Amino acid sequence: MTKVKICGLSTPEAVTASIQHGADFIGFVSYLASPRHVQLEVAQYLAGFIPEHVQIVGLFVNPTDKDLQDFLEHVPLNMIQLHGDESAVRVEEIKAKFGLPVMKAISIANKGDLEKVKKYVNHCEWLLFDAKGETLPGGNGIAFDWTILKDFKSSKPWMLAGGLTSENIAEALSVLSPDAVDVSSGVEQEMGVKNIGKIASFLKRVKSA
Repeated sequence: MTKVKICGLSTPEAVTASIQHGADFIGFVSYLASPRHVQLEVAQYLAGFIPEHVQIVGLFVNPTDKDLQDFLEHVPLNMIQLHGDESAVRVEEIKAKFGLPVMKAISIANKGDLEKVKKYVNHCEWLLFDAKGETLPGGNGIAFDWTILKDFKSSKPWMLAGGLTSENIAEALSVLSPDAVDVSSGVEQEMGVKNIGKIASFLKRVKSA
């Protein structure tokens, strides 16, 4: 069954709803330019709600070692998500220093962007494909052409992201068979504010697809 990551959470209500309705991953955004950026103390508090069977993922954009160290001192992450233009060497450095699996996000606009997979596939534990945005590196609420990934094969598990909603997720899963899907803006009532009903609906649609 396709797993689900609910990303950009910042309230107990959203975390609780995600867990109750079957999320497999909870994502916290640590990126000041994002409307979903969560303060360290808030992320630490929210992590206390999350049971062991749900993985906690921290999303970072070109983080320094200090950025990662500060976050990890507050939040027991299970995985680090790198959503910037980190090099393969940097991915390896982070894995070696912090001893956690890494998910590398790759922005997709056309078939040629899949060439980037070769740079990272041997250096990360997960791949994530997101739409190429004009402003933020992710969470822009826009989808890319899913057929770009139709024949994609990978030795590593991968997540589909970018403009997913409860209205289009069934279609996406009829085209592709990702190991997991990742949603943020698609379960919001306004940018950065999660909607409990939309979280429940999205998870229900994925689990029944």
